[in-house]
Amino acid sequence: MSMQRPSVGEWYRLSSGELLEVVAFDSSDGTIEVQYFDGTVEELDFDDWRSQRASGAIESAEAPEDWSGSVDVEPEDSRADSDPLEEDDRRLRADRLGGLDLFE
Repeated sequence: MSMQRPSVGEWYRLSSGELLEVVAFDSSDGTIEVQYFDGTVEELDFDDWRSQRASGAIESAEAPEDWSGSVDVEPEDSRADSDPLEEDDRRLRADRLGGLDLFE
């Protein structure tokens, strides 16, 4: 049975339950770069990948609904729930420096 090479963007699950996404495939080197859900990046040899797929150690999986595991964005970093009054305060503080001439 011929194993099809993975495509960038496909998700897989290890037998340990960890999710990973294929982020690069280098056919000249025969390597596959994967990123785990926690953000860790690893390079695998295609022969190793093929043997792990054949043994069931790596199996196809659906992309997770919550992608925040691989992205370093904390919920409080979101601009959607910022306070408009706080924005006005920041603007006022910045305006105090408006007359500053850096070249004097």
